[in-house]
Amino acid sequence: MKNTRTFIVLAVAILSGLMAVILASRWLNHQSTSGITRVAVATTEISLGQRLTPELVRLVDWPRDSLPPGSHADIGKLEGRVLKSALQRGEPVLDAKLAPIGTQGGLSAVIAEGKRAITVRVNDVIGVAGFALPGNYVDIIVNTQREGDRTNRDQSISKTVLEKILVLAVAQEVGRDETKPRVVNAVTLEVSPGEAEKIDLARSVGSLSLVLRNQVDPGAIRTAGATKADLLALQASVAAPPAAEKQSTPKHSASVQRRVAAPSVTPAPIAATPTVVPPSLKSAECIGVINGLRSSQECY
Repeated sequence: MKNTRTFIVLAVAILSGLMAVILASRWLNHQSTSGITRVAVATTEISLGQRLTPELVRLVDWPRDSLPPGSHADIGKLEGRVLKSALQRGEPVLDAKLAPIGTQGGLSAVIAEGKRAITVRVNDVIGVAGFALPGNYVDIIVNTQREGDRTNRDQSISKTVLEKILVLAVAQEVGRDETKPRVVNAVTLEVSPGEAEKIDLARSVGSLSLVLRNQVDPGAIRTAGATKADLLALQASVAAPPAAEKQSTPKHSASVQRRVAAPSVTPAPIAATPTVVPPSLKSAECIGVINGLRSSQECY
């Protein structure tokens, strides 16, 4: 009898434990399911200007609490869309990185609204040794002649005409993920229509140079430009010797002046020798010069 009661209590305890485990498992599954959603991410690196295809995007589980704004859960709606910013593998596809619906692929999808793209011919010097990469900002300097006599090289001037210009592409590549320099012969810039006119005029009246600037530096700098006169004046002021050096006197002359001008110094007696003055110099004026212990006479 006692064994029967023991088995009954044990069976009830086992059943109660199993029920508790089942209920806890269902509750946990429900909680985890309610906190997870599906998000479209890139399956590989995708360059800007590239059109999305189903092979380039897949859905992954994503915590609902950390869901990025502008994400997508339907791959079908992303097919044919064009990227205006590069994506890394596993990065969510967001609206901020997509060009408007109907945009064709290529560089035109990268150009901001109201902007234009213009290409400038460069070399390893003008292109900042290949460090002007897509996504960087540059200033543009033009070297030309002042209005008037264009044959006079003294009228040359270098002036910064445009600041903080975005580099869209180098050669035919628009990828912005590389950091290694690339020496190319052409750089494509994003400018406003007015800036495009200035660049076109600048390259027809002189030579252009690109100046790489800090990407987070928004400050504008206004300069009057550098001329040959300014450059030479600066060098002359640096190389000019002090005025005291120009008025320096030979050592022996200074010694003579100090000996002659000092009233308290009495020169030691020197055995005088008769000086014979030629007849032609009798009417001339003569000056005695004392140099150390030697004396001489100069006649004029």
